[in-house]
Amino acid sequence: MPQEYTAIIKKTEDWWIGWIAEVPGVNCQERSKEELLESLRITLREALEFNIKESLAQVGPDFLKEKIAV
Repeated sequence: MPQEYTAIIKKTEDWWIGWIAEVPGVNCQERSKEELLESLRITLREALEFNIKESLAQVGPDFLKEKIAV
C-alpha cells in the first residue's frame, strides 16, 4: 500500500506552486496543476530515495533495517 503525503498547492497568476507538507525541501512550480502534481510526485520519490541512500551510507556495516507504520 503506498504511503500518502500532503501536497499543498496554490495558483499564483500564471503558475501553480506546491510543496509536500511532511518533507521539507520538496517543492515545485509548474504551468498546470497536473504538471505540478506530477513534479511533486517525482521530486518526493527522489528525495525519499536520496534520504535512504544517505542514511545507509552514514550508518556503517552493522545495522538493522525495519519498516514501521504510523
